Amino acid sequence: MRSSCGSPSRLWQRGLPAALALAALVLTPVPATAVSPAPDGHCANLARVGVPGAEYQQTACLEELTTAGTVASGHTDPADWAGLTPKNLTVPSGVPGIQIDGYFPDTSTTNTNHGWNHDAQFVIRLPDDWNGGLVVAGTPGNREQYANDRAISDWVLSRGYAYAATDKGNTGAAFYRDGKTPGDAIAEWNDRLTQLTRAARATVTRHYGRVPSRTLVTGMSNGGYLVRWQLENHPELYDGGVDWEGTLWRSDGPTLLNFLPKALRDFPVYASGGEDAPQARQAMHAAGFPAGSEFLWPYHYKVYWDLTQRIYREELDPGFDGATEAGTPYCPAGTPQCDTDYDYAARPDSVRKAVQKIALTGRIGKPLITLQGTLDVLLPISQDSDVYARMVREAGRGGLYRYYRVEGGTHTDALFDMFPDRLRPLTPCYRAAFTALDGWLTAGRRPPASHTVPLPVGADATTLLDDCSLDGPGKRRLPSAS
Repeated sequence: MRSSCGSPSRLWQRGLPAALALAALVLTPVPATAVSPAPDGHCANLARVGVPGAEYQQTACLEELTTAGTVASGHTDPADWAGLTPKNLTVPSGVPGIQIDGYFPDTSTTNTNHGWNHDAQFVIRLPDDWNGGLVVAGTPGNREQYANDRAISDWVLSRGYAYAATDKGNTGAAFYRDGKTPGDAIAEWNDRLTQLTRAARATVTRHYGRVPSRTLVTGMSNGGYLVRWQLENHPELYDGGVDWEGTLWRSDGPTLLNFLPKALRDFPVYASGGEDAPQARQAMHAAGFPAGSEFLWPYHYKVYWDLTQRIYREELDPGFDGATEAGTPYCPAGTPQCDTDYDYAARPDSVRKAVQKIALTGRIGKPLITLQGTLDVLLPISQDSDVYARMVREAGRGGLYRYYRVEGGTHTDALFDMFPDRLRPLTPCYRAAFTALDGWLTAGRRPPASHTVPLPVGADATTLLDDCSLDGPGKRRLPSAS
C-alpha cells in the first residue's frame, strides 16, 4: 500500500503470471555511463541475458548498479524511494554489472516509468562480482519497481547478490481499479512476485551458468506481506526471507480496516485538547497505537491514515460507499458512508471472503525473520507482527521463525530525520536481520531468539545509522518467543 511508505510530496502519485516463453531481447541505446561488455569480465555474457515470459525488456551494461550511479544514468527513479530511508544513510558503490528493465504481459496501465504506461514492470540487476545468491522483492506501498533501491537493492548488490524487483502489477492510489472482484488487485501482487522469482532464477542461471545457491525474498510493508505469503504458499522457490514490518491480512482481523477508522474517529478529539481528549487518547491506545507514540499521530493523520483506510476499504469492500469511489476524505463521524464510521465486524460476509483471498496463515515453509518498530503507528505492532508471530507459533512453525521488535522504530525511516531524539532507523536493523538470515542458511548459525531489541542508551544519530545489534547486551526476550 502506497500509504505505508511514502513522502508527502510524492504520496499516492504512483500508484497473471504469463506462460514462460523467451522474449526477444531488446538493447537500449548505450547511455553515457554504460560501457561495452568485455568477453570475460565486466558485463560478460550480455548477449545471453533474457527474461523468460517478458513481453518487453531492455538491457544496459553499467559501471555502477547502485544508486551512486543509477540516479545519474537514469536507471532508477529517486521519487519512487523518497522517504523510505534516512537522508544520511551511506550509499555503497563499486558494483558494475548489467541492469534489465522490462515488463510482463498485463492489461493495466498505472505504471508510467519509461513512458511505457504498462504495469507488471520489473528490474533485474546482475553484478559482475556475484556471490551466487539472488534477492527478490516486491515494493512497499503502491510504489513502482525502484522503491527498494536505497533501502534494499544498494546493500544486497554491494554484498554480491543479484537483485530483482516487481511493481506488483498495479500502482498508485487507484490501484483498486485493477481486477474484476474485491481483493483481486492485492492478490495479483502475490502472483507477480511468484512470476518474477521464477523468471529471475532462470535469468540468473542463464547469465552466470549456474543455478542460484540461495534465493531470498524480502520487502517492507506491503513488500513484507508478500514475503510472508510467498513463504507460506511457494516455499519451494526460496531458501528464506526477511519480512520488514509486513502488512497483516486475515479475514477475522486484525487488519488496518479494524484500527484505522478508530484513529480517524478518536485522533481529532484528542488533538482538540478538550475535556474528552484524555478519553480519546485512551481509545487510541486501546486500538493499538502505543503509548509514547503521540508525537507521531498528527503526521500520520495528515498523511497516511485517511487515504490508507479509504483506498484499501475500496479494494476489499467497494459496496460500503455505494457509487462513490474510495469514500470522502476526512469526513466527520456521522457523515453517510463515511470511513470514519467503518465497522469491519458489521460488514457482510462477502467482505471477509475478499480478505480471505489474500489472507495469511502463519504456515511458513522456509526460515523467516520479521522485524518491526515498536512505535509503528501506521501498522501498530500489537495489531500486526505481534499477531503474525503468534500465528506462526500456533501453526507449529516456530523453529523456522525469528521475530525482532525494534524499540523506537517506526514505519518509515524518513521520520528519523524529523525526530532523531525520539526514533531509531530500522534500515540498520534490517541489514542485521538479513545478515543473520544469511548466516542461518549458509553456515548453520541460528539467529538469536526472538526478543525486543532495546534502544541503545545515549546513542547519537550517527551511531544509530551505522549499527544495530540483534544480540547485544540487555536484550529483552518475548515471553512466548521461539
